[in-house]
Amino acid sequence: MAEHGVDVSALPQEVREQLAELDLELSEGDITQKGYEKKRAKVLAPYLVQTQTLAPPPAYDAQSPGPSSAPAPEPGPSNSSSSSSCHRRTRRSHRSGGTRDERYRSDIHTEAVQAALAKHKEEKMALPMPTKRRSTYVQSPIDNCTPPDSSSSSDDEAVSSESAGPQQSSDTWINSSLHGSSTSSSASSTLSHGESRPTQAPQPQPQSQQAPPPPAPSAQPPHSHSQPSALAEAFAQTRIDPGGGVGPPDVPSQAQARGSRVDLPANAVVRGMSRGQSRSSMMETADVRRVGRGVPVSSRVSTKIQQLLNTLKRPKRPPLSEFFMDDQEEIVEVPQVDPNTPRPEGRQIIPVKGEPLGVVSNWPPALQAALARWGATQGKSPALTALDITGKPLYTLTYGKLWSRSVKLAYTLLNKLGTKNEQILKPGDRVALVYPNSDPGMFWVAFYGCLLAEVIPVPIEVPLSRKDAGSSQVGFLLGSCGVGLALTSEICLKGLPKIPTGEILQFKGWPRLKWVVTDSKYLTKPSKDWQPHIPTANTDTAYIEYKASKEGTVMGVAVSKVALLTHCQALTQACNYCEGETLVNVLDFKKDMGLWHGVLTSVMNRIHTISVPYAVMKACPLSWVQRVHIHKARVALVKCRDLHWAMMANRDQRETSLASLRMLIVADGANPWSVSSCDAFLNVFQAHGLKPEVICPCATSPEAMTVAIRRPGVPGAPLPARAILSMTGLSHGVIRVNTEDKNSALTVQDVGHVMPGALMCIVKPDGPPMLCKTDEIGEIVVNSRAGGNMYYGLPGVTKNTFEVIPVNASGAPIGEIPFVRSGLLGFVGPGSLIFVVGKNEGLLMVSGRRHNADDLVATALAVEPVKTVYRGRIAVFSVTVFYDERIVIVAEQRPDASEEDSFQWMSRVLQAIDSIHQVGLYCLALVPANTLPKTPLGGIHISDTKQLFLEGALHPCNILMCPHTCVTNMPKPRQKQPVGVGPASIMVGNLVAGKRIAQAAGRDLGLIEDQDLIRKLCMWPTMMHQFLTEALQWRAQTDPDHTLYVLLNAKGVAVCTATCVQLHKRAEKIAAALMERSGINIGENVVLLYPPGIDLIAAFYGCLYAGCIPVTVRPPHPQNLSATLPTVRMIIDVSKAACILTTQVLMKILRSKEAAASVNIKTWPIIIDTDDLPRKRPPTIYKPPNAEMIAYLDFSVSTTGMLTGVKISHVAVSALCRSIKLQCELYSSRQIAICLDPYCGLGFVLWCLASVYSGHQSILIPPLELESSLTLWLGTLSQYRIRDTFCSYSVMELCTKGLGGQTELLKARGVNLACVRSCVVIAEERPRLALTHSFSKLFKDLGLSMRAVSTAFGSRVNLAICLQGTTGPDSSTVYVDMKSLRHDRVRLVERGAPQSLPLMESGTILPGVRVIIVNPETRGPLGDSHLGEIWVNSPHNATGYYTIYGEENLQADHFNTKLSFGDPQTLWARTGYLGFVKRTELTDSSGDRHDALFVVGSLDETLELRGLRYHPIDIETSVSRAHRSIGESAVFTWTNLLVVVAELCGSEQDALDLVPLVTNVVLEEHHLIVGVVVIVDPGVIPINSRGEKQRMHLRDSFLADQLDPIYVAYNM
Repeated sequence: MAEHGVDVSALPQEVREQLAELDLELSEGDITQKGYEKKRAKVLAPYLVQTQTLAPPPAYDAQSPGPSSAPAPEPGPSNSSSSSSCHRRTRRSHRSGGTRDERYRSDIHTEAVQAALAKHKEEKMALPMPTKRRSTYVQSPIDNCTPPDSSSSSDDEAVSSESAGPQQSSDTWINSSLHGSSTSSSASSTLSHGESRPTQAPQPQPQSQQAPPPPAPSAQPPHSHSQPSALAEAFAQTRIDPGGGVGPPDVPSQAQARGSRVDLPANAVVRGMSRGQSRSSMMETADVRRVGRGVPVSSRVSTKIQQLLNTLKRPKRPPLSEFFMDDQEEIVEVPQVDPNTPRPEGRQIIPVKGEPLGVVSNWPPALQAALARWGATQGKSPALTALDITGKPLYTLTYGKLWSRSVKLAYTLLNKLGTKNEQILKPGDRVALVYPNSDPGMFWVAFYGCLLAEVIPVPIEVPLSRKDAGSSQVGFLLGSCGVGLALTSEICLKGLPKIPTGEILQFKGWPRLKWVVTDSKYLTKPSKDWQPHIPTANTDTAYIEYKASKEGTVMGVAVSKVALLTHCQALTQACNYCEGETLVNVLDFKKDMGLWHGVLTSVMNRIHTISVPYAVMKACPLSWVQRVHIHKARVALVKCRDLHWAMMANRDQRETSLASLRMLIVADGANPWSVSSCDAFLNVFQAHGLKPEVICPCATSPEAMTVAIRRPGVPGAPLPARAILSMTGLSHGVIRVNTEDKNSALTVQDVGHVMPGALMCIVKPDGPPMLCKTDEIGEIVVNSRAGGNMYYGLPGVTKNTFEVIPVNASGAPIGEIPFVRSGLLGFVGPGSLIFVVGKNEGLLMVSGRRHNADDLVATALAVEPVKTVYRGRIAVFSVTVFYDERIVIVAEQRPDASEEDSFQWMSRVLQAIDSIHQVGLYCLALVPANTLPKTPLGGIHISDTKQLFLEGALHPCNILMCPHTCVTNMPKPRQKQPVGVGPASIMVGNLVAGKRIAQAAGRDLGLIEDQDLIRKLCMWPTMMHQFLTEALQWRAQTDPDHTLYVLLNAKGVAVCTATCVQLHKRAEKIAAALMERSGINIGENVVLLYPPGIDLIAAFYGCLYAGCIPVTVRPPHPQNLSATLPTVRMIIDVSKAACILTTQVLMKILRSKEAAASVNIKTWPIIIDTDDLPRKRPPTIYKPPNAEMIAYLDFSVSTTGMLTGVKISHVAVSALCRSIKLQCELYSSRQIAICLDPYCGLGFVLWCLASVYSGHQSILIPPLELESSLTLWLGTLSQYRIRDTFCSYSVMELCTKGLGGQTELLKARGVNLACVRSCVVIAEERPRLALTHSFSKLFKDLGLSMRAVSTAFGSRVNLAICLQGTTGPDSSTVYVDMKSLRHDRVRLVERGAPQSLPLMESGTILPGVRVIIVNPETRGPLGDSHLGEIWVNSPHNATGYYTIYGEENLQADHFNTKLSFGDPQTLWARTGYLGFVKRTELTDSSGDRHDALFVVGSLDETLELRGLRYHPIDIETSVSRAHRSIGESAVFTWTNLLVVVAELCGSEQDALDLVPLVTNVVLEEHHLIVGVVVIVDPGVIPINSRGEKQRMHLRDSFLADQLDPIYVAYNM
């Protein structure tokens, strides 16, 4: 055949091989048509007779339209790729395909997909591409991710790009596999990147946006200099300039300091934290702009979020069913059936009967008898020819040899396996058959040997490794069948994986097996008088065929001897087999059609079978056609894929003739997309003698065996008609001929008539087996003697499948005969022809509509996958999320696919599926090449892939989630009722409901009149002095040597102590120094800048002695001045401090060059170093004129990022100290241990004030010391036998994580915590129940009482509202319903109830404190079943805010506010926290029932979404549970989108696994759709000194693009 002027047959062998290789690549979709032509021209160039223009050879693509006979060439993209032939040869001999390889050539009308995408192109809409860090980000282990051209057992291989330039090195391959993109896009949203890449130069980047500095060339991904695609046009402000070398728009500039707003205390030991940030010691950071809630909007991130919002604003598909949310009940569905839904209208179907099974006189009584007969009478007749790897015959097994070897094996099995006296195998035992696909002869002998020995063969695939996909399920099969023995060949046994001792590896989940080699040399010849027993076929099991269910379970279908024989007879009659015919079999001979026709029926009819193994098909796709031609075969047994490959490789073949074929059986003809492969094949091979009527599609299933097969037609008779069905109708389970939209039509061919002797009907696939109507799709059920009997060893499952009795519309059974479910979905067409439209295992039920996984694969493949994914490696499955099934597609991405290509392909797949199937995809993931679990024959293992997806172990390199698009069953947003509540309504409401107003109070502070008693109780300062300065002076006089403070270092050594008199004298020195300085006046503010210690306490009292107002500030961190010094500067500026008291070291830092880089050091106020002051006494000690004067300022940054200073008066200080003294029973004989930061809130009060007031000794442990000595705090408690200790959550977390596993070691060191009576966590947040509980549980072994740990609660307006003392009842825990909480209701539920949230009481309310729960909007009091704002009235409330902004109205609103009704006289302070009060069964000290206060969360931080109130901590708790690699997490909203930031503790390979899991868990547990998922490094979420997350800082950093995220996914 001359082509391009070259006679191909005359070319050298290696050139012909190169051409055949190219043909194979084109057939597999590994190369485009254009690439094929280019390479072919290159190979043929030296042999061209004359120069001429290349005309493309006709390309027959499987995506040609169904019924038409002129296939369209595939519209491939223009980058072609090829694979070198040397690697093709080294590929594994197992042909890929496996259980689902019929999907390989899933073909859809390509033009339908193109039309659907063209429709989307018109509406240009930008989708935000995800952000991926351009670090060397290896997505999958290199050994898993095969480089281009390396071997793999799968259908298509990675290829190196040729048309793009020279061959790629492995480096570029690694790089390009790292930078795949993932994103989110929506099926209903559109995309403008279907067009080709624009060639004009792009616009320069807009000036308004600062471009990051160009990255180093090595960091640049290989594709970043390519011309931007049309997608890039979508980013109006984020243009990539190819000339300027500016990095991609989402690469955050490394020049920006990551933690630019994180303050760290001095001498922090930075351990194991990324970017030098120590987590537990991060200080609250503040920015003046935050007070005005300013947010930098002109950032890249917010541009993307804007694009996301624009996309989401587009109209969604209307929800399929409405839901409403009742406050108390579960989500309730209100079914509203769409009136336009097509419904079946036909009459009830009548069972279809096959032709009677004829009785032929010479049919054998059992299949073994047929073998015995041919072995004796036709011994020389060929039974089986096996081919070698090149496609040439390797050996031929005659019927005589087959018989004699089978008899030898049967004899050996029964008599020669054990010792002489014991028989290991008895008839009826099950035996595994483990033979490779390349060795059919050994398998035949083993199978028939087992039949003759009357043991039951169980053929399985050859296991390749311990980690084989589904390996444990095969073990389940062997276990359920009771298999203890495996037969195999010597070569196969050598190839099995072994342990070092040489024994065969124990495969995961497998029972222990004894391996027996069946090669002839190991078999024993039976004695002359031994003959195998061949009984007449009965109902005993003959063999077991394995079958994998949708969930991945592998079960064994038992086939009885009579079913085996009857099935062979039925096939013989249906296919009209004759003695001596030749059959070419390309299918797997261990199961299904390959076994039934190629091993069993062929022996019954003395047929000569030529077995073509997969490995041969890989090397030479035409081998089966050549075998048919050479052997003049009458029957060929193939799949669609084999037709397609042969058709693609046929260009050079002149002499092949298929005229001898009377039947071309298409095993997967029931696949709806097989029709186009059959048509295209016929179109090519009709010229080679192939007759149209010989193509015989059939339908089979492991349970029902052959269900239907098309009989060969009469030459010249018209071919059967096709059904062109509406996809919409199919999704509703009805048959409608498609008339309107040809894009969503499905063309199906019939699979012939029912098998002889069988009865068939169609029943509903779910629920009772009710007969369908004639125009309804249902499951095919069959009654026949030729079918499976049961799932071996599984009686329960068997009943539902093998003993089904169909019922009519009224529910009455139609008869008594049982039918078998085939798992096939279809209908009976005109003339009783059977049509199959899908399988049960590929059925996806979404919102009440059915979709077929194969159809979705076909649509995805029609979107030009060539340069992005591998054709044969796509998995489609559904996962249940939020009361419905959601569709997930996972595909293997080519290593050379660029990020943009992948994103474009994924976006287009979404649109195509949306247009053609009218269903939204939930998730589309691309994984690196060769990482999906494979079936033994190379197809994708669906159930294992699904399992990996749900476990977060899939490791995608690209992911696109579309929950906004496909989750249409969300509850309706809550409409808030207008609030117009007055006093009357609340009273009526309370009376009717029997509820009480939610308020509670601590006991009275009380006054003691008797002076003697006062002196006796050492309570002198408490009563007589209003000022702490007086108390200190009194103590210095009356008890000068009493030690008040002991400061410990990291080794637990007391480095500094202070007695009453020492503290008084140090304070005097400092007061004298302040008074001497000119410019420091009474009443001015003085900043105290000290590390935690006694210097700080002395400086505080020194200020009070001098009449100045102290302001404690955390010192800057010397290693991180740029981040921590600005906050110090800000507090100094805001407080208008006249002076700074500090140490020598810190003074040097404040004046250093490094400090000058961050702040203006020339404008510091006076700095006094207090280290070496002269011993001077002040002339007088200042006494304020009244107690209402300010004692000190307390500055703190709230979790919302607001820097607030509050004024604390002398009277408040005294009242607070007295309150704590009473609650904790503090006396001068007591010792307490404090492990807190001493800069603000209750931490400062306990560290600096309480001891001077109450006289007890405080052991001070700076929390930073714990970072270098974890046992310091617990060791101190044990050593000093401390009864009361105070700590922060950071300290508790540090101990829990760092010492959790060392309790035995601590015990050995003698640490004993039995002395601890109360361990109080000081916080301004909801108690962290999980942490306190794990702490108690972990250290229970060291004697810590489970009742000891409790929490305190304070806020800016009142530093201590609750504190669990020694006298009150234990803290109580309640469980509240989270759904009610979102409605601001409190409903108590039992522990373990769904959606329950455990809440712990925040400690007992302090003496003198009253709280009331108030509606923050109406300011009216609430009942105790409502969540509201906590308002507090107490003598130690703060006086007001101290700010440079004179916001007096804020002052009045927060500190001196009144209820709108109820008690309008009392002045309350608003805490800004939501909570509720519950009366418990416990009694307090006065004998009344105890009212417990429960804090739920900060009002400023709550998220208002869908009209409901969410608390970030609840969503974060769910997120942290979603995957083992999520450490800390934080959530916030931006323009109504929920943003989740999760810290990744594991490897960066897990980063993209988190996106679907986070989305799922928030949707399931909180009924919210996540808008953006941000994956960051550990330590990125800012945490303040109290261990609270600073979510607003995080939000600002995210929007300002300062997080350097690992990955950002924008969910569509």
